Amino acid sequence: MATNPMQRKARNSFLLGMLVMLIITGIIIAFLVMQLMNRIQEERQNLSNMVNAYVLNQDVKSGQVITSDMLTLTQVNRTLVPSNATSDLSIIDNYALQDKEGNQITTQYDNQGNATMYITIDNSRYEVNQEENTGNFYIERNGQTEYLELDSVPIVAKVNMNANTLITTDLISRGDSVVQDDVRKQEYNVVILPIDLTTGDYIDIRLMLPNGQDFIVVSKKEVEIPLIGGVDSPDTIWVNLSEDEILHMSSAIMDAASINGAKLYATKYTEPGMQNAATPTYIVSAENSQLLQRDPNILQSAMDAIIQRYNAVDSTNIRNNYINSEIDSQGDQAQTNLETNMEESITKSQEARQDYLDSLSGATTTTTTQ
Repeated sequence: MATNPMQRKARNSFLLGMLVMLIITGIIIAFLVMQLMNRIQEERQNLSNMVNAYVLNQDVKSGQVITSDMLTLTQVNRTLVPSNATSDLSIIDNYALQDKEGNQITTQYDNQGNATMYITIDNSRYEVNQEENTGNFYIERNGQTEYLELDSVPIVAKVNMNANTLITTDLISRGDSVVQDDVRKQEYNVVILPIDLTTGDYIDIRLMLPNGQDFIVVSKKEVEIPLIGGVDSPDTIWVNLSEDEILHMSSAIMDAASINGAKLYATKYTEPGMQNAATPTYIVSAENSQLLQRDPNILQSAMDAIIQRYNAVDSTNIRNNYINSEIDSQGDQAQTNLETNMEESITKSQEARQDYLDSLSGATTTTTTQ
């Protein structure tokens, strides 16, 4: 059958259009396949670059102690992880270690991220190893194996950090002290507190005399404020103190109570995770000084620190010329002041305790009725 030229032209145009469409479709499909292959390759590359690291699972503030339950292991791209991040909690735990003399354990990383611990004793550096079967730490010193008795100090945040912050050794620091056998939780309600003081803040407790002299009694103590009826107590704090610090506080309370115009007050650390503890400068009375020297509960390391403090300043001059002179100037009134202030302190303590017990009783009653 003869084909109309117009029909033949139309059919050819249609076939040409179909061919062009198929070519364009093929190009698009090829491009999409290439994009998909590149994406798959990128995903494989990203997966190969993923490493485990610990991040915070809650907000923490500067100076707050970081415990293992605050950390969560997650996967992070290797290119975003600093070399001093870790996926091994033992490295963080080891960072907190020091021996009985206070020599700190340091950790050094190689190019593969492997960690090696060292300790410096008497200006000599030794590699610290750990026995697999016993877990004991030891060094090789003068050809002999020497075992180390290590303590773990608290690990604290240097700065405020939000949840999901990647933990590195640059963001944490060792706490100021190890919890020793002579540490006790002490309650005080005679210290003037900052308006914005909250549980977890760090403070110095200072004694200010009417003549302007100001002495640090105890330094960098974490505060816990008891709750009374679900509300922070306005004038009572709990702090952990060692035996020698307890005696220093007792002496300072007596001095503050004996001198009109004297006050015990607390000052807050602005960045406790980065600020070192201040050096106490308060000198106890002669009676308390003798008690300190005789007290069998005071650790030798604490006694050495006290002796060093007292030898570093003219302690007799400070005590006689400033504190004792203020007490002497009060005359018989000093004893009256002391008795009155101590009675007020006892009354405040009893009232705060009763409020606390009442709040517990109220909470129990509410729970029972529900």
